[in-house]
Amino acid sequence: MRPTTHTTPTGGGELTVTAAPLDHWHEIAGWTADEGWNPGDGDIAHFHPTDPDGFYLGRLGDRTVSAVSLVNYSADYAFLGYYLVAAGLRGQGLGLATWRTAFPHAGARTVGLDGVPAQQDTYRRAGFTTAHDTLRYTGRPTPGAPPSPDTHPVTVAHLDAIAAYDRRCFPADRRGFVARWLTAPGHTARVHLRDDKVAGYGVLRPAHSGYRIGPLFADSPQTAGALFDALIRRLDPADEVSLDIPEPNTPAHTLATGRGLTPRSHTVRMYTGPVPTVDASHTFGVTSLELG
Repeated sequence: MRPTTHTTPTGGGELTVTAAPLDHWHEIAGWTADEGWNPGDGDIAHFHPTDPDGFYLGRLGDRTVSAVSLVNYSADYAFLGYYLVAAGLRGQGLGLATWRTAFPHAGARTVGLDGVPAQQDTYRRAGFTTAHDTLRYTGRPTPGAPPSPDTHPVTVAHLDAIAAYDRRCFPADRRGFVARWLTAPGHTARVHLRDDKVAGYGVLRPAHSGYRIGPLFADSPQTAGALFDALIRRLDPADEVSLDIPEPNTPAHTLATGRGLTPRSHTVRMYTGPVPTVDASHTFGVTSLELG
């Protein structure tokens, strides 16, 4: 656990910022729901073990007032998320003080984030540059093609191959997280196999409102469509689904609109260093705007 840091923001009193254990972070899930982020049920429990020292809370006395995560995935890559200040306490420097305490945790790593457009200038002043927009599509999905015989429920036997495939689509090896994400209670995971090799995978999870799909990684639009259809097959017609798609992947947007989803909001992917090298054309839906 990193040491406690004290600072005195304007008008806020003495702020104490610490790397927080999981049981102190559940309050933040409620904050994200209030902000309209529509978090997945239990997301933080699956994210936190990735880097337990990378989740920071700021407190004024006994009250939690700010949060930010800065998760180190590898020696070269980290991701920033959950940057929040409690409603009614913004504009007092609490968020900036929390950020400044947490950011050294990343060291010299490239740091990524998905920020709201209104905060782009703030992030640029902190050294981030814009890579692309990410659009959130939401709606009651319409079924596509009949089930593909190449799309299967994920089993333990698939985990290593899926983790290796995930590494092609994500800037770091996150094998432990992938294993938790694929097998979590309430999550529906599907893998598409071609000649017994992974050609894509996707995960559906219940959220504060409806369901979220993420990640949705695939070799082709056809494979992504087969995975999407397999994931939504268990849903009721009234259920809504949300999917976050990088703006440059045109076929992914075509898939979403073709299944009845419409764009509702967007964020901006930014980095402090070079844009990581991944198979961007394989990303039909990111895992999470909070952890990349």
